[in-house]
Amino acid sequence: MEKPYVLYVAELIYKKISELKENNSGISTNDAIEGFIGSKTYKEVSSGEFHNKWFQELENNNFVDIKSGKKIPQETIRLLKIQKDMIIKQLIRFPELYYAKNHFPLEVSQRAFDNLWRMCESYELWCKESKQEHLIILNIID
Repeated sequence: MEKPYVLYVAELIYKKISELKENNSGISTNDAIEGFIGSKTYKEVSSGEFHNKWFQELENNNFVDIKSGKKIPQETIRLLKIQKDMIIKQLIRFPELYYAKNHFPLEVSQRAFDNLWRMCESYELWCKESKQEHLIILNIID
């Protein structure tokens, strides 16, 4: 089963959060997601740089996906641009404001965390539906 293009960024995020969890034994998934928020990959995704690079690659290749060899329909490209805009808005970065004095995440940071959680959840649901449970590492949907 082919992975939908809208899950490419979710897969990247999922894998990076999984790596953080694997490389820091004993940390929770929540802590791994919070750790991801400060990462280089998070900055690339939240700034739109990830999508910009991908769009440039696709444009240079006449909108043919390198992995599948198939031409990506314009409607899919339009959806990916909407996804990029949504991600930029939802993952807005204010690292110096992450915690208030009481150590609870501020609303903006909580929104970013919630969106990352949902993206990981979507990726796991796709893995389960496509019978690729071996890709499920974080067990968010359980």
